[in-house]
Amino acid sequence: MRTLLSFLAGALLLCEAAQAANLPAPSGDVILVVTGNIENTNKGDSAEFDMEMLESLDGLSKTLETPWTDGTTAFSGPKLRAVLEKVGARGSKLIVKALNDYSAEVPMEDAETYDTMLATKMNGEHMSVRNKGPVFLIYPFDTNPELFNEKYFSRSVWQIREVEVVE
Repeated sequence: MRTLLSFLAGALLLCEAAQAANLPAPSGDVILVVTGNIENTNKGDSAEFDMEMLESLDGLSKTLETPWTDGTTAFSGPKLRAVLEKVGARGSKLIVKALNDYSAEVPMEDAETYDTMLATKMNGEHMSVRNKGPVFLIYPFDTNPELFNEKYFSRSVWQIREVEVVE
């Protein structure tokens, strides 16, 4: 019986390690951290991403108008839902936090319903902190004109450092 219990405990540890192994540690500078109700981590209770990890996920490229840019601007980066799927997010809302401590509540359904993007590039270039980077939450204003209003503008956080999954 003791051998069986030891075996089961070891198998459980291996399963947990294998699940965490689904999210490798970043090899470059960490630009995004996902915390909260997530299943897949790579540092303690959080999931850290470098640029290469983010850009390897299912992504989008869109050219659209925003209130923060002149004319149409090309954005590209991973879909928000792809990042949330990668970390095994479970919750009803996200707290998206910027480098300057600005934060916005974003319903999880925004990631599920719309092609929201964590843009890492603007007009083909990685965004610097000075230019709204390294990560900017972009809504599909081009295909969903009903999103072009203050409600969604306030959720479009730039200079994102962390996404917390809650509830």
